Amino acid sequence: MPLDVATASSTMMTPIGELLISACAEGLSSIRFEGTWTRLMSPIESTDESADERAIAILRLALAELGAYFDGTLHSFSVPCFLQGTSFQKSVWTALQNIPYGQVTSYQGIADRVRNRKAVRAVGAANGQNPVPIVIPCHRVIGSDGSLTGFGGGIERKQWLLEHEGALPRCLV
Repeated sequence: MPLDVATASSTMMTPIGELLISACAEGLSSIRFEGTWTRLMSPIESTDESADERAIAILRLALAELGAYFDGTLHSFSVPCFLQGTSFQKSVWTALQNIPYGQVTSYQGIADRVRNRKAVRAVGAANGQNPVPIVIPCHRVIGSDGSLTGFGGGIERKQWLLEHEGALPRCLV
């Protein structure tokens, strides 16, 4: 299925900094943390008004759900996601979505869930390529020893997200 060229993007100020959220007609396509994008973005032209409207509707839903998440009133996202990646990456991203709010697992735990016990490093790489962090909760994956390892948004943001969800006692770090 070809990707509609119609996209919608918006920035959103959050307790962990500004986010750039993008959606297409098929779903939420990216969330980027402040400092990981350039402000000079050229808009993509589209002649498909229905695709434009779907992208805008998905973007609005994503913004509303992220707002509710940061307010502490939303624990599970319903916004559809449009994920481009390998079948392995998609299996990891699906496994991430099954980590309950307020809980954590290890990279080994995700490798076990995708039935590839020896793929711990590959799981880490797929986790790092997650195009929609927070919505697909890659921040809930920690080291086997309980350490806060790797996060595209930085360890401070990962720590904040885990504390926000009650998954990490504030006195731990």
